[in-house]
Amino acid sequence: MRRRNTHNAPRKGRANAAARRARVLVVDDHPMVRERLVEIINAEPGFEVCGQADDRAGTLAQLQARSPDIVLLDLRLKDSHGLELLREIRARWPAVRVLVVSMHDETLFAEHALAAGADGYISKQEATRNIVRALHVVRAGQRYLGAAAVEKIVERLCGNASRAAVAGTAALSPRELKVFALIGQGFSSPQIAHALGLDRRTVETYRARIKAKLNLRSGDELLQQAIAWSQLGAPPSA
Repeated sequence: MRRRNTHNAPRKGRANAAARRARVLVVDDHPMVRERLVEIINAEPGFEVCGQADDRAGTLAQLQARSPDIVLLDLRLKDSHGLELLREIRARWPAVRVLVVSMHDETLFAEHALAAGADGYISKQEATRNIVRALHVVRAGQRYLGAAAVEKIVERLCGNASRAAVAGTAALSPRELKVFALIGQGFSSPQIAHALGLDRRTVETYRARIKAKLNLRSGDELLQQAIAWSQLGAPPSA
């Protein structure tokens, strides 16, 4: 009778565990973006895409069915804001690593994402170049941030964030202030309209009034001011 060689079994088990690919769930509501991310991730030996989703319901269903190790999460989804979904994922699946991928400049939303429980933040502009590196960092239990986000956070912690950036909010009406607060939390105009029971044109009117009262020239400036106001601990409007 041939004896089974058990001497190498533990070593083989350890090797198989080390070689196991990390399972990644890709969540983005743009099919072309998802396809490109899936292509990049599946080409990396240490990772495999185990599922895809484009909204909250699909993401939760994939998390339940696929048990991913990492969720690659966009902040803009069809039926919810990514930060709210991130908080839900963190509450229900605390062991899952979450890497946020967003079209927004990382200096604007990275800190909000980390506060909501993200393990890293990468902008879509750099995702195709650095997504594999970011996944390796997050898989190792560390946080991934780009250089711009790190510099911004260090400046704020050192006390260089200027309160002058949010001067003038006293001129806003209570409803304008509420819209301003929701903009700072990352809500889009349709999401603000839904939250406040308004139509989108009314929200756009409020945005225009806020820009005029705060002497802002563009939507990007409005977003930056709203986020700065939020980060400085301004109380939410009733």
